[in-house]
Amino acid sequence: MPNLTIPSFTDAELAALNEEFEHLPAEKVIQWGVDNFSPHLALAASMTDAVMIDLAVKVDPAIEVVFIDTGFHFPETLETVERVRRHYGLNLRLMTVARHDPELWNMDPENCCSAVKAGQLDRALAGKSAWMSGLRRAEAVTRVSAPIVVRDLRGLVKLNPIATWTDEQVDDYIAEHRVPFNPLLERGYPSIGCMPCTKPVAPGEDPRSGRWAGTDKTECGLHD
Repeated sequence: MPNLTIPSFTDAELAALNEEFEHLPAEKVIQWGVDNFSPHLALAASMTDAVMIDLAVKVDPAIEVVFIDTGFHFPETLETVERVRRHYGLNLRLMTVARHDPELWNMDPENCCSAVKAGQLDRALAGKSAWMSGLRRAEAVTRVSAPIVVRDLRGLVKLNPIATWTDEQVDDYIAEHRVPFNPLLERGYPSIGCMPCTKPVAPGEDPRSGRWAGTDKTECGLHD
């Protein structure tokens, strides 16, 4: 049943919940999000894999899944979007950019992400009270302290239910549950973003080293 009265949480309450969630399975964290915020809840998906989607639709098959089509994605990523949509019968909201400079990524990658990614996520989350992502601490040194629940810069509650999962846990879950994943993962792309700003990495290298290679940029701004 949708929660018609959306509760509010203080920062102190969220901090206490964050400590509690450290010891709960991802499914319980997702259930808490659905119980408290549905239908004003969304899941942002990058389509690197569908682990978070698989977990979330088992709790709420109608949960809104948001994918941002920047216009710069790999064909394999867009194919994965459609394959995942069909596989789960997703309530998918595709956010597209009406107009952008095709060379913006080359001239100003920081503002490219802000305009193309962060701006579209802001649009998708308008009217929402909370959102979820598949962000994990093992993905990058910039994410090692990622909370499981926090208030984001928009003032929304943000949940990262699989923040504590290791790469091995993700791989095992994909294999056990036959979860769809982006074929680029098997071609040396452990972290997949827009095509112009993503390169394959060698075995043993930092998985995020292929993102914005040769620059100081490490994040796209979606998780600020």
